[in-house]
Amino acid sequence: MIENLARGGQDARGPKPPRIKVGQIGVGHAHAEKLAVFRRSDDYEVVGVVEPDDRLREKAASSDVYRGVPWMTREQLLATPGLQAVLVETRVRDLLDAAEACVAAGVHVHLDKPAGESLPQYRRILEAATKKNLWVQMGYMYRYNPGVRLLRDVLKRGWLGEVFEVQAVMSKVVDPVGRAAFAEYPGGTMFELGCHVIDLVVGVLGAPAKVTPYIRHSSKQADGLLDNMLAVFEYPHATATVRSTALEVEGFERRHLTVCGTEGTFHIQPLDDPSVRLALSAPRGPSKKGYQDVAMPRYTRYVDDAADLARVIRGEKPIDFRPEHDLAVQTAVLQASGRPLDA
Repeated sequence: MIENLARGGQDARGPKPPRIKVGQIGVGHAHAEKLAVFRRSDDYEVVGVVEPDDRLREKAASSDVYRGVPWMTREQLLATPGLQAVLVETRVRDLLDAAEACVAAGVHVHLDKPAGESLPQYRRILEAATKKNLWVQMGYMYRYNPGVRLLRDVLKRGWLGEVFEVQAVMSKVVDPVGRAAFAEYPGGTMFELGCHVIDLVVGVLGAPAKVTPYIRHSSKQADGLLDNMLAVFEYPHATATVRSTALEVEGFERRHLTVCGTEGTFHIQPLDDPSVRLALSAPRGPSKKGYQDVAMPRYTRYVDDAADLARVIRGEKPIDFRPEHDLAVQTAVLQASGRPLDA
């Protein structure tokens, strides 16, 4: 059945290989608690966590996610014998400096989103990692989503024909504390939230020829957060729109990705608990002409990211998300956020 195309999972292996030694730098990122996924995985041994901020470290230490994990300095972590990978989960402003230190130390990196504010520094990190045969895996949380996996397979099979339109929405209501954190970065909600679906748009259509941002502050809160963002992506034969706001009631339920082609339409909504509607101009494989609902398996964020990173580190598979893709995504994120590319 078509549902099986979306399922991840790995082939049965022989004897389990040694666990991969992994550490984490920072607990200040909104997704830093993904460390729990790595602690539960049979692929990894978590050797330590770094957090120089006393307040953040003390708060994290009381969480089950970090209980029992050694705390250490960055220098101690990167000098750990046999260390192979580091999760970089700092505040956004510190992501690139930490990632650059990890690559310099010769370890793979899982880098949370967005990839900082300096495109030249990010490019330098990717180039250095490539020379050392290291992977900087980006933490975009929908890459391994079963609906997105299925979309990639449908596109590969050509079932949608020529894609001419993509729409994506990534919104929620952000409370005052969250708004203050978002407002630290001039790119607003497109920078912090919209980056997740920009990754998907670039995955479908590639690097855009032009990006036009429409930037608004629509809340009555005088916090300076650019909280109502729209960007239009232009391609020779297609357009894409990305919306991201901090104001949408029940925004999680309307987070979606729609891909329209000359032979069909693919719609995922909501993205976080994916449900797929597929329309086809003619029967394709097990799918009929017209609209149909496609059941998706339950999805837990980051489990497949961690598994894929382990397989790449062990040389069992090539990298699916190449540096060229990640650089194109970050370029588009900055353009869609109204930010400069030469900072």
